[in-house]
Amino acid sequence: MISRIRNFLAHPLTKGLDIDDPDTTALRLQIVRSKPFLLQIYREWYQLIASNFNETDQVLELGSGAGFMKEYLPKLITSELFETPGVDRVLDAHQMDVGNSCLDGIVMTDVLHHIPDCDLFFHEALRVLKPGGKLVMIEPWYTPWSGFVYKNFHHEAFEPDAASWKFPAKGPLSSANGAIPWMVFKRDHGIFEARYPELRVEYIRPLMPLVYLLSGGIATRNLLPGWFYPLVRFLERHLQEPRWGMFAYIVVKRV
Repeated sequence: MISRIRNFLAHPLTKGLDIDDPDTTALRLQIVRSKPFLLQIYREWYQLIASNFNETDQVLELGSGAGFMKEYLPKLITSELFETPGVDRVLDAHQMDVGNSCLDGIVMTDVLHHIPDCDLFFHEALRVLKPGGKLVMIEPWYTPWSGFVYKNFHHEAFEPDAASWKFPAKGPLSSANGAIPWMVFKRDHGIFEARYPELRVEYIRPLMPLVYLLSGGIATRNLLPGWFYPLVRFLERHLQEPRWGMFAYIVVKRV
């Protein structure tokens, strides 16, 4: 029954496409811009992330292909794992072709949970960030509600009970464990602090228990008109977002 629902709701532009094809990534940006309700979610995310930096900061974005964060940080260095239109650099988070201590920030939206070995990434973040630099992200987050949604209605793996932060590397988007951010920064917070004493978690705010689901996301048809967005955000802010949130806004500082 659930598979039938997913098939019925699948967005016609992405239905049947290989998620790891670079052309699919370019198409995803087109879909975000064509869905007014979903577009407002990304604008809110980008405003949160950009608020951590000023216009002179050197900031690198990972996984930029389907986004438009550069509208909020004009000097942003965009990157992706493969060549795709509008992206400045081809770059792997495991081994970034960036100089030591040269960045004021690394930003990402729905990317950390696609990095097969986030330990390698955190070591790289320590290398390239200046003291005081920030790692800022919006990522999936585990709550009982989000766990139900992600496990039943989302194509990506979501395994909060996984023993390791690593997972098999397949394709750039098909490789994933959506629970990784929660595992690293919540479940295994003590382990993270012990491994990376120079990376301090400054802020975690779970958010958006309903709005992304009601948007249909990128892979699903438009479910609500754009004018409905402020009302849904007003309602869900009164639903104890920390208990029900499907995503989290996370800020980590290099001390």
